Amino acid sequence: MNYLVGVTLLWAFSFSLIGVYLAGQVDAYFSVLTRIILASLVFLPFLTWRGLRPGFILRLMELGGTQLGLMYLFYYHSFLLLSVPEVLIFTIFTPLYVTALYDLMERRFNPRFLWGALLAVAGAAVIRFDGLTESYLLGFLVVQGANLCFALGQVGYKVMIEREAAPPAQHQVFGWFYLGALTVALPAWWLLGEPRYPSTGLQWGILLWLGVGASGLGYFMWNKGATRVSSGVLAIMNNALIPAGLVVNLLLWNKETDLTRLLLGGAVMALSLRVCRPANRAPY
Repeated sequence: MNYLVGVTLLWAFSFSLIGVYLAGQVDAYFSVLTRIILASLVFLPFLTWRGLRPGFILRLMELGGTQLGLMYLFYYHSFLLLSVPEVLIFTIFTPLYVTALYDLMERRFNPRFLWGALLAVAGAAVIRFDGLTESYLLGFLVVQGANLCFALGQVGYKVMIEREAAPPAQHQVFGWFYLGALTVALPAWWLLGEPRYPSTGLQWGILLWLGVGASGLGYFMWNKGATRVSSGVLAIMNNALIPAGLVVNLLLWNKETDLTRLLLGGAVMALSLRVCRPANRAPY
């Protein structure tokens, strides 16, 4: 749980940095590629293949390509179809995908986790809902593609590690996860990217931080934390970024935030965590 809380705080700051200093100024595909390259470099010194099955390595690369590579492609394309508030409101369904995918992979159904995920969605909707435009169906489907990729990656990693009789040290194999993401990000930038690169030292510094911190340490800690909590708690934490990100934005950049909705939605999400938390003692 501590891993997930730490990454939530880390990503809450990262989202604000992207919105203020990079969005609309630096090509999104170049930003994604740079982040993944830097994240890969962080874990290359620890990378090993000794004692690993080829299928295990390929699976890790598939998960990285899905959770980072494909997810980013869907996510950035959604901004071409939707307004920012619409993108935000449509991301709140991720907890439902996490619980559903985990139950499907484990061939079980836990209604407590489903109710907790529904509460998390409701709480996030209270915080984020700002109205919708008339034509948003295609954009909705694109965002759901991003949500599914992010959920599939973390749930798939959780299940894969849990099924290993003797799991390897995660920091020694996670580099394969980023190399898998690189196989998606590199051709995407080559085919879809535009020549808009960082023009200031600050922008390069932010990209360095996002690559090493948010992407490198962040995804490693998030997926490792996913293996140590129940699927219900993992689902709830996927929406904890919403109030955390708004608080950071409010404190650092004085963005207008409806504090009443923030507190009310946060209370609902806290309740959802309480619904799922007792199950954290379960062996799975």
